[in-house]
Amino acid sequence: MEVLYKDSEKQIGQFVADDFRTAAVFSNYGIDFCCKGDRTLGDVCEKKGIETTEVLDKLNAVLNSKTGQSIDYKSWPLDLLADYIEKKHHRYVEEKIPVLLQFLNKLCSVHGERHPELFKINEEFTACANALTSHMKKEELVLFPFVKRMVKAKLDNEAIQSPQFGTVESPIAMMMQEHDTEGERFRKIAELTNNYNPPADGCNTYQVTFAMLDEFEKDLHLHIHLENNILFPEAIKLEKRLS
Repeated sequence: MEVLYKDSEKQIGQFVADDFRTAAVFSNYGIDFCCKGDRTLGDVCEKKGIETTEVLDKLNAVLNSKTGQSIDYKSWPLDLLADYIEKKHHRYVEEKIPVLLQFLNKLCSVHGERHPELFKINEEFTACANALTSHMKKEELVLFPFVKRMVKAKLDNEAIQSPQFGTVESPIAMMMQEHDTEGERFRKIAELTNNYNPPADGCNTYQVTFAMLDEFEKDLHLHIHLENNILFPEAIKLEKRLS
């Protein structure tokens, strides 16, 4: 088998940006590839007490696999990627939030006395729902339109007027900080739900709600990865080229 990856100094987020199938390897080791994707593989393995060569072998096995070829998001124009994030991931969040809030409220009223952790799960998810709703609007109304204007300016070989926020790095820094907050919030939710495993006395609503929370977190990881590791750094590079 041809060895594709040997570099332990490569950042986690870049492995996943090159091929999203590698995300499964990092997830199996409990390695955060989205919010904390700027750490090198060597550093992460050292801190977790994992053999770097073991992880590299598994990454190479995935990359040599013929099945489940990954979408090459890095090759997409930035305006297309921004549209995709908004239409796929933002809409997903908007659709799932009211359903999950309804289910969590029901679980609290029916099972809360025996499982008081449900109130904390509900509190954490409600805070996440409010924060993500505000976060996505800022992207849709401020950041993404500017990214699209930059793409158009490059295609038309025109100058672009400096935005009110000064440089694209300013809103990006804010968005990344908010990503960190929601990533940490979902780590708490995963812990409170025993990694989304309902208790033995959990009803069908219990099982469906925990499965939906698990799916929501996985979608959020891909959502944040596409922004932190691809869209944002490429937008910063594009702005510098235009200026």
